[in-house]
Amino acid sequence: VSIFGRTPEDVLVDVAALLEEVDAPAGELIFGKGDPGDSLYIIVGGKVRVDDGEQLLNYLGERDLFGEMALLDVEPRSASVTAVEPTHLLRLDQAPFYELLDDRPEIGTGLVRVLSQHLRARVRDVASLSAQVRQLSEERA
Repeated sequence: VSIFGRTPEDVLVDVAALLEEVDAPAGELIFGKGDPGDSLYIIVGGKVRVDDGEQLLNYLGERDLFGEMALLDVEPRSASVTAVEPTHLLRLDQAPFYELLDDRPEIGTGLVRVLSQHLRARVRDVASLSAQVRQLSEERA
């Protein structure tokens, strides 16, 4: 997955030892908006829905990850994630992640890269929505 894309194989072995397998049947809430955040999830197989109440934010599938911000802080979850089909996940908890970072700083670089990609995508979304609002305002004027 992208967070570990440039991680040497010997380090991946260390990471694999920290991962916990989680199976979520279709319809299961993996975590809800506002829940404490302390882990990242990697989708091995299946599909999840990311939403903010009734507002769909995204669908994620195999090799995608979610909850990555929780590795850096303990803020409440900003969205809910629900399995839309049987989903096999790997969970990485914050405490072991920090221990790994002490020995392998390149893992942190991977996380920063992923978060930067997410931020860039949201900036593009905001710019696109802003342009749509401007266009609608001009059409109504």
